[in-house]
Amino acid sequence: MKILIVSDTHGKNDNYKEVLKRVSPIDLVIHLGDFEGGVDYIRSITPCPIELVSGNNDFFYRLPKEKILNIGKYKVMLSHGHRYGVNFNTNHIRETAIINNVDIVMFGHTHVPMINLSGDVWIVNPGSLAYPRQEERIPTFIIMDFDDHGDAHFTLNYLN
Repeated sequence: MKILIVSDTHGKNDNYKEVLKRVSPIDLVIHLGDFEGGVDYIRSITPCPIELVSGNNDFFYRLPKEKILNIGKYKVMLSHGHRYGVNFNTNHIRETAIINNVDIVMFGHTHVPMINLSGDVWIVNPGSLAYPRQEERIPTFIIMDFDDHGDAHFTLNYLN
């Protein structure tokens, strides 16, 4: 299984379209919010199932603020992250994941990519495809795939 994880496209969907071309075929897309009006378009061009949660700029869509899914052998929490203070640290979102017996928590909002596979809960943030804030300012996304034992692996990718 190959999963594309993106966030914070903010209505600028050319980069999303380019990523889809680059990484296809894929089995699932996870978008962690801040579409800013692009949800219908994103759904229309996505060639596989898609899981969506709303971000702090997604006022006009009735999407869940968070979801908990089973992906392979993992319980995964999806959130935009803004309700957990992720701009400061990941403590609150990690604690919420632990309370919900989650293995992996995925969020956006910061526009800075992160893959932290230490501790009881793995923390994954794909950064932003529209307005990256990390030092290089290159749009980022994550591919999650699984080995023959069903173990998840995450790869941070740059769109340049």
